[in-house]
Amino acid sequence: MGVSETHRGGRYGRWVPRPTSFAELGVPAAIVEALSASGITQPFAIQAETIPDLVDGRDVIGRAPTGSGKTLAFGIPAVAMALERGPARKKRPRVLILAPTRELAGQIHDELAPMLAAVGRHGLAVYGGVGLQPQINRLSSGVDVLVATPGRLEDLIQQRVVSLTEVEYVVIDEADRMADMGFMPAVKRLLDQAGDNPQTVLYSATLDGEVAKLTKAYQSNPVRHEVGEATPDLDNMTHYFWKLPRPERIPLCASVIATFGRTIVFTRTRHGADRAARQLTRAGVPAVPIHGNRSQNQRQRALDDFARGKAAALVATDVAARGIHVDAVECVVHFDPVDEDSAYVHRSGRTARAGARGTVVSLVDPGQVKDVQKMKRRLELPQEITPPPDIDGTPLPHEETATDMAPTQGRTAPPGRERARDDRPRRSGGQAQKRGAKPGAKAKKRKPNRENQSGQHRNQSSEGSRKPHRKGGNGPGPKPGKRATKKRGGPNRGPKQGGPKAGGGRPPQMRSGGRPGQGKGSQGSRGNQGGQRRRGQGRTS
Repeated sequence: MGVSETHRGGRYGRWVPRPTSFAELGVPAAIVEALSASGITQPFAIQAETIPDLVDGRDVIGRAPTGSGKTLAFGIPAVAMALERGPARKKRPRVLILAPTRELAGQIHDELAPMLAAVGRHGLAVYGGVGLQPQINRLSSGVDVLVATPGRLEDLIQQRVVSLTEVEYVVIDEADRMADMGFMPAVKRLLDQAGDNPQTVLYSATLDGEVAKLTKAYQSNPVRHEVGEATPDLDNMTHYFWKLPRPERIPLCASVIATFGRTIVFTRTRHGADRAARQLTRAGVPAVPIHGNRSQNQRQRALDDFARGKAAALVATDVAARGIHVDAVECVVHFDPVDEDSAYVHRSGRTARAGARGTVVSLVDPGQVKDVQKMKRRLELPQEITPPPDIDGTPLPHEETATDMAPTQGRTAPPGRERARDDRPRRSGGQAQKRGAKPGAKAKKRKPNRENQSGQHRNQSSEGSRKPHRKGGNGPGPKPGKRATKKRGGPNRGPKQGGPKAGGGRPPQMRSGGRPGQGKGSQGSRGNQGGQRRRGQGRTS
């Protein structure tokens, strides 16, 4: 990317010659050597604009598109400060960089790591989706530059494994994205814990709403720098809008990827991303999915495979629409088109970067034509919605079925499938097949209800089948309405062993109106704990 010979100076507001090397920007020699070793010798526009003000200690508001070099624009001054201040103490970093997503935090850390290693300083990226203990161990050994997502950083602060009291340089990257994701309350809480009046750098695509409030509350007389267009230039892209049914999208998408090269495919749902990646791989196009339900290792592996060319397509939800930098993306496919202008612009902005051209393909379902037409008019895109052509003269195969590509939520099975479900074999012998079981599976025998059987046994035994008391004969029970008193013999004790005295002629007493044999001191009750023998056991004399 070339740079112009002059630029408008942030401090003086007039056109001045633009520096042609990092040394002219005031970057320390050790960092200049580390950049040269990585092949970086000439500053990009956003770097030439902002680095002098940041080296002087001023607060900065910046706007630059992804891939324009803004990470080094705020990263070089961060490393310079860490070098000047000396090694940080344990659990107390000197530089804090906040990012909205795990992927962006990891990319920022990876880009700054060579410079930090060259000057003998240490960096760490902390985010969710991975174990806490390795991050705790690294913080305990001392970290100079900490790159973090707001949620994970607050977790670490609550566990008292990191403190922000000595932070002198704060960067908030993708501030507008932070606001969209609901992170602004957490960002403000973290800034409140930072050191006394730290230097604050903010990058955002928009500077209104929550971002404007954040700037007013936490920045002091900031200098504003803007480079490039506020939104991706749609004129540098070739747009296609192809109308076709959902069953034909996978074959067409595979042909598009094979024709144009490295492609990002956007889907509406996470499940749809997994399904499209599997079907593209089966069609001969290596594809990997990335979305919020994937673990951090899975997401990083997908990005690495796509960046190295091992995967030809990255199938993503909007988690990858902003904040993820992947070089040389030749094509973007809207597998599930959007009717929102901003979503279409940000998705499409993954291609046609740094002055290059790109291709954007939207696969439009017949029921979405009206919504897509309205979006095209708002974005002033003159392209018409047409049937898809045969790419490279190869007829498109029709191997996928409607049921494979239909959405899973709220879908109804076709009539043929319903008939097939009704024709499933049923078990013979009058046993109904259990709902949800596989056809032909043996039905489990139902276990008898022991409680019902035992209750039935008790009822039968109470209806004249109980044997008479061993020593009392068949004497009558207590008279109705008269409650017998239990013979005192200590708490929780039944009658003495052997039953009542000889000749008493009465069975163990019970409550009036109760079932025979269920009173206090009867067999099977708590009174049996006093030593009365169970039925069927002989007496011992």
